Parts: sequence; structure tokens; C-alpha cells
Amino acid sequence: MASSRYDRLIRRILSGDSDRNVRFDELRQLLLHLGFEERTRGSHHIFVKVGVEERLNLQRDDGQAKPYQVRQVRSVILKYQIRGNS
Repeated sequence: MASSRYDRLIRRILSGDSDRNVRFDELRQLLLHLGFEERTRGSHHIFVKVGVEERLNLQRDDGQAKPYQVRQVRSVILKYQIRGNS
């Protein structure tokens, strides 16, 4: 995913207008791009990042990210002012 695609996805997530329309794989790739480390336990994808207290626990929902999990990602991005590769 090119940097501009990540930028567009971040804008979509921060706008809060399309929490139901974020693909799981897009959100996963974005978190990796933002410097999170992924650990998988069964269907749970757990993302952690140095300096971020919260752990993000994502599960695929028929190819989509669950809306409440998109809201959690938005909250963490805003709280820690996370930007690409930071």
C-alpha cells in the first residue's frame, strides 16, 4: 500500500464517517505501517507499539474490520498523535 493510500485511509478513519467500511487487511497494514508490532492468537490480531499503553485487538468480520475496533484505532491515533512510521 503506497504512502498516499495510507494517508487516505488515516483521513477516512479520523473522519469517523465510514467505520463500517474499513477492510480488515487495510487496517492491519496501516497499523504495521504506523510502527505497531503484530501478534496473532487464533483469530485475534493483537497490535502493540512502544510508547502506546493500549493494545489493539482486532478480529476479521467477513473481510471487514469491526466498527468498534476502527473507533479504537482512531482513538489511539488521536491520543498519541501517531503518523506514518512514527
